[in-house]
Amino acid sequence: MASGNTRTTSLNLSLDSVRATYEDKWSLVGNALQSRTEGDTAAQRAELKTQYDRDFSDLWFGFGSLSALHDEAANIDTRWSLATGLGYHLLRTEDSYWDVSAGLGYTRDRYDSPTFIDGLNRRSRDRLELVLAQESTTHLSDTARFKQQARLLPSLRESGEYRAEVIGSLAVAINARLSLTASLTYRYDTQPGEGFSRGDMLFVTGVSLGLD
Repeated sequence: MASGNTRTTSLNLSLDSVRATYEDKWSLVGNALQSRTEGDTAAQRAELKTQYDRDFSDLWFGFGSLSALHDEAANIDTRWSLATGLGYHLLRTEDSYWDVSAGLGYTRDRYDSPTFIDGLNRRSRDRLELVLAQESTTHLSDTARFKQQARLLPSLRESGEYRAEVIGSLAVAINARLSLTASLTYRYDTQPGEGFSRGDMLFVTGVSLGLD
């Protein structure tokens, strides 16, 4: 929070929860950002994702995922996404993993205000997508952990149109419960709507509390 010649307030919250066994994994990830400058909303973004993975063998697994997004700056009132497919464990150890996966997805966008996309003034939009993804977690040291995820989602209806997302986060433990964190998210959409940027980046730092 800053006051004086400029009044600015900003708040961000995040959730990263995983329940894993040797045969399956369920994850729940969420984040919310609220920022105001001189009484006006500068950023308002909230996202929640969940995914369930089930192993068929030591190397292969199936997955199902659901996500919801609200992003006022990008004119997205709601974005719902469903996906399912198959994955492969490139690496899996006690404290690290690296997975690749492919599948099919469905996404529906509803916009805060109508926007021109492909020559049409639209209030909402839905699309079928191919889902290509990879993610990993690596312990850089006894106290530092790095997580990353990249997804490419080409449209199966409109040739040449796609969405992409890259996420990276670093956590450095202060003690058994507290960690310093930094995360970078970059999203790209070839058709964000007339007047909106194709690329969107969010960088957040903070302190996390582990509830393990």
